Amino acid sequence: MSTVRKSITFTEQQEKWIKSQIEEGHFTNDSEYIRDLVRQDQRRNDKLAKLKLAIDEGFESGVSSQSVTDIMESVEKRLSQNGKL
Repeated sequence: MSTVRKSITFTEQQEKWIKSQIEEGHFTNDSEYIRDLVRQDQRRNDKLAKLKLAIDEGFESGVSSQSVTDIMESVEKRLSQNGKL
């Protein structure tokens, strides 16, 4: 994978925060810290996109004839059968 050099500017407070993360041993250098932030943002955006898709699918599926209690019981049963409850 190729890399690209970027030049970015931080406030003094942000610089102190980054340095403290490195000094505490969470990261070995500034670049590692920034790359970690980018990866976190990518994961967060992926989760958000999946959530939006699920919401759209829910709206498109229409209104259920089941009661909330029936739906909850169905979910609990399915989770229990899958060993997730």
